Amino acid sequence: MKKISFLLILLIVACKNDKQQSENLDTIKDSKPFESVEVEVILENDSLSIRAIEVMGNSLAFAANNGTYGLYNSTEETWKINTQSFDTIKPEFRAVASTSNDFFMLSVANPALLYKTGDTGNMEMVYKEENEKVFYDSMAFWNDDEGIAMGDPVDNCISIIITRNGGKSWRKIDCKDLPESAEGEAAFAASNSNIAIQGDNTWILTGGMRSRILFSPDKGRSWEVFETPLLQGEATTGGYSVDFYDENNGIIIGGDYTKPEGNKSNKAITKDGGRTWELIADSKEPGYKSSVRYVPNSNANGIIATGFTGIHYSHNGGKNWKMLLDEGFYTLRFINDSVAYAAGKGRVARLKFR
Repeated sequence: MKKISFLLILLIVACKNDKQQSENLDTIKDSKPFESVEVEVILENDSLSIRAIEVMGNSLAFAANNGTYGLYNSTEETWKINTQSFDTIKPEFRAVASTSNDFFMLSVANPALLYKTGDTGNMEMVYKEENEKVFYDSMAFWNDDEGIAMGDPVDNCISIIITRNGGKSWRKIDCKDLPESAEGEAAFAASNSNIAIQGDNTWILTGGMRSRILFSPDKGRSWEVFETPLLQGEATTGGYSVDFYDENNGIIIGGDYTKPEGNKSNKAITKDGGRTWELIADSKEPGYKSSVRYVPNSNANGIIATGFTGIHYSHNGGKNWKMLLDEGFYTLRFINDSVAYAAGKGRVARLKFR
């Protein structure tokens, strides 16, 4: 397998913002509801379980189990794939993020290992945490300097680490500065989408015995907590994925992955920045999903939800849904308002919605 070049990543990520701004300007328009989706598989590897992907321009990076990570160059339609080891450990990565300069990947379980691209082209470790309870779930950046990752409680609060220097170093927030976690409250590393960011606002979705929203209006400097109406009370229940279209409109989805057909109290929307939530399509499809995303430029009406049971779509803000595909994916990220990347068990695909 070929080593990923830091220079290649840098060149791809550097054009990310310009490309996205151009695409956004070009695609602000009314669009017809989706009727179908075309699947183009761009990577197949039965040994991989991919739950964390990051769109960079029109290209894609992922990190997965077996210490494997990769970069897809959409222009050349080529992959560069490598592995990262720590002593005898092949880490399982379920959280990734990027800035204009670097790509980051964070492992689950003990020890937690956070890597960034280094000046030599190799990945370098920038954070390590050892605790039998440690388990990080998701990661995101507000800007090129400031980023956040979250995980299950180690003490009596959700684990949150923050960087203010471009990911060179990370600091864990003390529990005295965070809401106290409820009994059995944790999170699911199902799709790298427990965190949503709009401007300085940040929402973290928890699950398990208690499913709540931790909210920060100031990039992680202060926090408050809001209740959700999602199914909760068991270790496998609650919220699995959150997305916000803007500072007011958001959606949460989940359920119970052991009972994927269950569709009661598994999806809700907010119109007031997460302070209150309203169940949608209750006792109607879809059931359990691990990833939810707003369709760009859809005025918070277009929503795609995916999981191992397939892809569902709503064109009216979650009131009604239809299945577009019965093939399962764990996670999904849009490139523009009709093209997305999705990943799951043994594969990565480019999806074209029509």
